[in-house]
Amino acid sequence: MTHHGPGAEPPGRIPAGEDRWALVAVSGVLAFVAMLDMNIVNVALADIADGLHVSTATAQWAVLGYQLPVVALLLPVGRWLDGVGLRSAVLTATCGFGLCSALAAAAPWAAWLIVARLVQGAFAAVLFVLMPVLAVRSVRPEKRGRAMSVPATLGPLGAVTGPAVGGLLLDHLGWHAVFLVKIPFCVLALVVAWRVMPRDGGLRRPDRGSVADALLVASGVAVLLLALTLASDRPAWLVLALAAVPTLWWWSRGPGGRPVAGVLRATGLFRAHGAVLSLAAGFAAMHYVVALHLQRDNGVSATTTGLTVLAFPLGMGLAGQIGGRLADRYGPRPVAVTGAVVTATGLLLLVPLGGGWSPLEVAWRLALAGVGMGLNGGPTQALVMGAAPRDRTATVGSTMQLARTLGFTLGPALATAAWGLAGPDQGVRAGLALAATAACLAVPLLALPGGRGLAPVPEKTTDAAPAAHN
Repeated sequence: MTHHGPGAEPPGRIPAGEDRWALVAVSGVLAFVAMLDMNIVNVALADIADGLHVSTATAQWAVLGYQLPVVALLLPVGRWLDGVGLRSAVLTATCGFGLCSALAAAAPWAAWLIVARLVQGAFAAVLFVLMPVLAVRSVRPEKRGRAMSVPATLGPLGAVTGPAVGGLLLDHLGWHAVFLVKIPFCVLALVVAWRVMPRDGGLRRPDRGSVADALLVASGVAVLLLALTLASDRPAWLVLALAAVPTLWWWSRGPGGRPVAGVLRATGLFRAHGAVLSLAAGFAAMHYVVALHLQRDNGVSATTTGLTVLAFPLGMGLAGQIGGRLADRYGPRPVAVTGAVVTATGLLLLVPLGGGWSPLEVAWRLALAGVGMGLNGGPTQALVMGAAPRDRTATVGSTMQLARTLGFTLGPALATAAWGLAGPDQGVRAGLALAATAACLAVPLLALPGGRGLAPVPEKTTDAAPAAHN
């Protein structure tokens, strides 16, 4: 254990001038793993259905069982994490996530698999909130852009590469490997967190009011997510989203929702959250339309389609750390706005292509949009987390992750609706126009100051800790 003598920094802090980049790396690894799990199982659904002797609709709950608790629990988890030890939360959530991966891989029947995925989704909700919190607390404010760029880049890379990694594992090792592949990453994160993070006060059980509040917001968000997910196949399911309005309104007016809204209002973060949602929706809509059109309408092979779509994460990965460094030098807002402009430009250039695409024509436009997302991701997260009150960083982190996750889900649903309304001849162009419009909307949302809270708050210390020897 680390001992603090007179005049030493309090537990959980390190003196000014020190950074813990190992913890930033942990946040990036956890971001990659948690987002990878959002998409990697999709490609294995048919094999899971055959292996467990169930219908494809039942196997679909291997995906929904993970996604529903992730989104539904983000806000309650954020408020809970503001009052618990960070090290205990990281170790518990990472260990639980890895254990559930093993249980899912060993599932002898469908009910076992679905329960394992539901519990894993609850642990993943904790990880999603911890990612930006861990990164922002591990470095000095002047290094925050670079630190936030790590999870902001690796998370979406996990989401985009999930289908490709899943397909490779499925072809060579079977569907069980799709769940097992995440365990080595979890072990690595556990080892680093155990060695580097200090002991803390541990976890506390939520009180009854917090549990009731969690159930209320979870039910509303779960209905909303379910409606958006089902709408990807049948846009009429969007009507189901109206059923989420009463419970979410009731929650927002109660003791659980008022503090969350109060923090966002006081810090002026509503516009930044809108930009996060818009860019995520635009990216997801584009990805859905491009992949579907290349394979179904243009007859491009699955391998060529996968390589074409990978141009986006390649551009994003190359620009991610550059965006962080620029944000630390010039401030996060101008870099975030520039990234949104570049992303919107790349998506706008896709619209005039019409129906006759070549993979090369699509790839360089996707790469340009990916560069923009790489420039935008870390600076936007630094902008948001830097404005959060110190005792509410987990709450703000949860709202930002919720905005991004809803955007990823909303994009394909809206693109499907636009495609259907425009008809077969103009459907592709309508879907891409919608994606570009969403990206364009993020530019003014980021460019216009959201309030006094977006100015960086001077800090003398970071919240990462010296290595704890156990």
